[in-house]
Amino acid sequence: MGEVTTEPEVASQRIDFSEAKYVRRRRFRALNDRIASIGIGFGGISVIIAILLIFVYLLSEVLPMFQGASIQQRATYATPVAAAGNTLALMIEEQNEIALRLTDTGQAIFFNTENGTLIKQLTIAVPAGATIRSIAEDATETGLIAYGLSDGRVLLFRHKYNISYPNDQRVISPTIEYPLGEQPLNLEANGKALTQLAIRDEESRLLITAVDQEGQLLVKRFNKEVDFLSEELSLEEENITVPQVGGEVKALAIDVSQTWLYALTDINALTIYRLSGNKAILHSQVNLTEGQEVTNIEFLLGGNSLLIADTGGHIVQWFLVRNPQNSEKTGWTLQKIRQFDTAGQPILQVVSEQRRKGFLAVDAQGYVSIFNSTAHRQLLTQSVADGPLLNIALSPRANAIVFETYNGQIGLWDIENQHPEVSWSALWQKVWYESYEEPDYVWQSSAANNDFEPKLSITPLAFGTIKAAFYAMLLAAPLAICGAIFTAHFMAPAMRRKVKPLIELMEALPTVILGFLAGLWLAPFVETHLPGVFSLLLMMPLAILLMSFVWYQLPKSIRNKVPEGWHAALLVPLILLVSWLCISASEPMESAFFGGDMRNWLSQVAGVSFDQRNALVVGLAMGFAIIPTIFSITEDAIFSVPKHLTNGSLALGATPWQTLMRVVLLTASPGIFSALMIGFGRAVGETMIVLMATGNTPIMDWNIFEGMRTLAANIAVEMPESEVGSTHYRVLFLAAFVLFIFTFMFNTIAEIVRQRLRRRYGSL
Repeated sequence: MGEVTTEPEVASQRIDFSEAKYVRRRRFRALNDRIASIGIGFGGISVIIAILLIFVYLLSEVLPMFQGASIQQRATYATPVAAAGNTLALMIEEQNEIALRLTDTGQAIFFNTENGTLIKQLTIAVPAGATIRSIAEDATETGLIAYGLSDGRVLLFRHKYNISYPNDQRVISPTIEYPLGEQPLNLEANGKALTQLAIRDEESRLLITAVDQEGQLLVKRFNKEVDFLSEELSLEEENITVPQVGGEVKALAIDVSQTWLYALTDINALTIYRLSGNKAILHSQVNLTEGQEVTNIEFLLGGNSLLIADTGGHIVQWFLVRNPQNSEKTGWTLQKIRQFDTAGQPILQVVSEQRRKGFLAVDAQGYVSIFNSTAHRQLLTQSVADGPLLNIALSPRANAIVFETYNGQIGLWDIENQHPEVSWSALWQKVWYESYEEPDYVWQSSAANNDFEPKLSITPLAFGTIKAAFYAMLLAAPLAICGAIFTAHFMAPAMRRKVKPLIELMEALPTVILGFLAGLWLAPFVETHLPGVFSLLLMMPLAILLMSFVWYQLPKSIRNKVPEGWHAALLVPLILLVSWLCISASEPMESAFFGGDMRNWLSQVAGVSFDQRNALVVGLAMGFAIIPTIFSITEDAIFSVPKHLTNGSLALGATPWQTLMRVVLLTASPGIFSALMIGFGRAVGETMIVLMATGNTPIMDWNIFEGMRTLAANIAVEMPESEVGSTHYRVLFLAAFVLFIFTFMFNTIAEIVRQRLRRRYGSL
C-alpha cells in the first residue's frame, strides 16, 4: 500500500508567489524587460537618427550648388585721370586690386580698385600723327590688346602684372609689354583708317583681320619664327585673299583655331569664312535675328561659341556643328544652340568669363545679368547704376566687376557665384556641348586644357548603376533562389549541413579580390573564349534537364540506390564535364562560325562594339558576390515554413512539387522578396567589382559587351582628386545623395510589398 498524502502536506508544497523572493524575482524580470525595451528602442531610434544625419549632411553639401549669384557694391569714385581722354576699355587683374583704363589718347592708366588712386600711367607707343580708331582684344587671359590706327596699321601690346614679395608683403607691379615690338604691323590698307578689328594669337602665328574706312575687308597672317641662338622673334607676313562682304561690317571675330572668320554686317547677318592657306573661302551666311538689331558679338571661353546680343534683350549662343555623315549637307553648319532672355532692354555689352562657360550682360538700363551657357541658367539680374554703363570689366576669377558710367563714375562690385555650372538640365537632361553633333548625356569632369568645359551629367552614372545591378541580378537571382529551394525543400539534411555553410562562406570573400580576379583573369578569359562562354550559358541548363530526363528513365532499382535528397551530387561531374567541353570547343566554334575572331565579327559584321571589361564580366563577378546573400535569406525563409503546413499538404495527397509551389513558396514569399531586394541593394551599392571589372566608361548603352560607370565607383574614383568645396566635389556628394535616396526608396517599397505578402499569405 502506498502512502497517502494528507491535505496539509499538499498545501505545504504549493508555491506562494507572494513570498519576498518571488516578488524580487518578478521585479528583477520586469526591470530586465524594461531595460531591454529601452535599449532596443534606443538602438532603433539611434539608427533612424544616424540615417537622418547622413541625409542632412549630404543635403548640406548639395544645396549650395543650386543657390544663385549675388553682387554687392564695394566702392564708387570718380574716373581716375579723366583728362587723359575717353575710355576705350577697362581691365582688372586677378587679385581685384588694380584696374586698367585705356583711353583714346593712347594712355594706359593703372589705378587702385578700392579708391581710384593712380598707381601708374603709361603712354602706349602710338606713332606720331596716328590716332586710335578701333580696338580688339585677344582671348582675355592672354592680356593682348590691338589698336587699329588711322594710318591702316595695327599696334599690339600686352598688359601684365608682376607679383613680388619684398619683406613678405605682396606687391603687384603693372606694366605694358610689346611682344612683337613697338612698331605697328602693316595690314596693306594703303593708309586708310581701320574701323573694325579682330585678332587671334597663337604660339606660332598671329592672325589679324580688319575693315578699313572704305569697307574693305583685310586679313593677314603673321607666322612667327624664333632664332635658335639669339632667340630673336621674326615675323613672316602672309596676305590672305578674302571675298568682300555685301554691306557694312559692324564687327569681326576669329575662332581659337584661326580657321573660321565671322563678319557681322549691318543687315544682322553673319558671313562665315573658312581660312585655308592664303585664301578665305566664303562658307555661308546666317541671319541672326528677326526684327531686332544685333548690338554685340562675343566669344565664350575657348573661342568656339559665339554670343549674339540684340536690342530685344536676347542673347543667343551659336557654334559650328559637324553635319552627320548620313546628312544631305556635308561639313560644318552654324547652329543656334540656346537662347537667354533678359528684361527686354537692349544689350549693350557681353563679357565672357575667363575660366568657365559663363558670361555677363549689361543692358541699357544699367542692369547686370549673369548667365551660364552649359547649365542654360540665369543666375542674377540686378541694377548697378541709374543709367547705361560705358564700359565694364569682369575679374579673371569672375568674382568682381569694374565699370564706368556715363556720368564719369567708376564702380567696384563683388560677385558671389560659386557653382553656376549646375542646373537640373545639366545634371539630368541632354546637353549640347561644343563640338558635339547633337545633345547628349556626358560625364567628363576634368581634362588637361584650361578652357575645358566640365560635363557633369549624372544620368549615365545612374544608368550604369542600374545596368550593372540588372546583369548581376539576371545571373544571381535564378541560381540563388533555385538553389535555396532545392537545399531547403528537397536536399537531405546531412548534405544541407555541408552545402549551406559552404555557400554562405562565399560571402566572406572580399569584393576587392573578386574585382581583381574579374579584371585581370576573368575579363581576358571571357574575351578569348566568347563562343565557349555563351555555349556554356546555353548548354548547361539543357544538359541538366537532359540528365534529369535520363535519370527518371532508369529502373527504380538503380535510382533507389541513391538516398533521397542526395541527387544533386550526381550533377557535379555533369557540370564539370559540360563546362570543360564548352570551353574546349570554343576555338573550333570561333573558327567555324566567326572567322576565327568573334570579337572582330561582333564589331564588323554584327555592328556591336566590344570592350574587354564589360557588363558580361560584371554580371558574372558581381552575380557571384550577391548569390550568397540571396541564397541564405531565401533558404532560411523556405526552411522556416512550418512543418505542419507541408505535412498537411502531403497528407492531403499533394506531391512535393505541388506542396512547394502552392504552400511553401507562397508562405515564404515575403522572405524571398526581401532576399531579392537586399541582393539588389548590394548590387547597386557595390564599388570595387565594378571599379576593377569595367572600363569605367560613363556611357548609356544596354550592350552587354560594353562597360559602364556606376555612381558608387565614380565617387570612389574621383572624390580623392576633387577640390573640397568645388562644383565637382559637390556633384559627387549629389551622386551619393541620389544613391542614398534611391536605396532608401527602393527598400521602403520593398518593405511595403513584403508586409502585404505577409498579411496575405501569413494565415496559411
